[in-house]
Amino acid sequence: MNAKIANESVSEFLLLEFSAVRELQILHFSLFLVLYMVIVFGNLLIISAIAFDHHLHTPMYFFLMNLAIQDIGAVSVTIPKSMANSLMNIRHISYAGCISQVLSFFFFVSCDIALLTVMAYDRYVAICNPLQYEMVMNRAVCKKMVAGVWVAGILNAVMHTSATFATPFCSNIVNQFFCEVPQLLTLACSNLYLAEIGALVVSITFVFGCFVYIVVSYMHIFTAVLKIPSVQGRKKAFSTCIPHLVVFSVFCFTGCFAYLRPPSKTPSDLDFALTVMYSLVPPMFNPIIYSMRNKEIKNALSKLLSLRQSPLDISSRFVLKRYN
Repeated sequence: MNAKIANESVSEFLLLEFSAVRELQILHFSLFLVLYMVIVFGNLLIISAIAFDHHLHTPMYFFLMNLAIQDIGAVSVTIPKSMANSLMNIRHISYAGCISQVLSFFFFVSCDIALLTVMAYDRYVAICNPLQYEMVMNRAVCKKMVAGVWVAGILNAVMHTSATFATPFCSNIVNQFFCEVPQLLTLACSNLYLAEIGALVVSITFVFGCFVYIVVSYMHIFTAVLKIPSVQGRKKAFSTCIPHLVVFSVFCFTGCFAYLRPPSKTPSDLDFALTVMYSLVPPMFNPIIYSMRNKEIKNALSKLLSLRQSPLDISSRFVLKRYN
């Protein structure tokens, strides 16, 4: 069967069915809905806090805001379709929809990796070369870095999408809750899938390079931090560095393990757990980690959520001032 005939014969894919029991389908929908709302709401809080607090208009928080935007995008291309399928008791996703998922998901994930690396460089300059920080990390440079992140994400996404869907598929059953590349490769019926394996090797090499760069950067950072005489200064430096390192480590190790491990041709709890770990856990915990370990974010969030300046309070103060 040639590639053209094979691809034309697959007009849609069937995603993972969590259960044939209607009650469990509704439970899956409810759990994913809660998870999705937590991720979107948490990241929107981070975006709003940074946007409305001028004290946070610095390179570090500019990058953090972009990370939050990318996290919302990454979960928005996977979770809603899975929820809709469970709610409507269906499994299908169109061929074009599957392509869109792979392209969009790889774009946002690639951007996350690149941006986390840029954030490590930002922390390195801020802590190891503080006198040059404003000159090195000026607004124009930060915008160019973010633009480079998005361009790298687009190029990586196009490479993987093209390599994956150049492969003829002999089946349309995807054993995952979205169109994940390792699962799509198990459906290939020719050696053309080697092109996508090559693309995965390139991406994993890139991720490993980013990981090594971040580790080396943090070795220099921690060495510099330990030389800070003030305990408060060391604590502040660690509070901005450790969350970033934790987030990247979880994301990197679970993602690489999921893609390097040979996927099974039948539904696997381990495959599902790994996919959830690298695709949903980091976007959910990013806002929590960064807000819990960062006093500036805490203060901005408290201002954003504070009711002390509600219209009732303002009107009450006006009345008291008028009659006193």
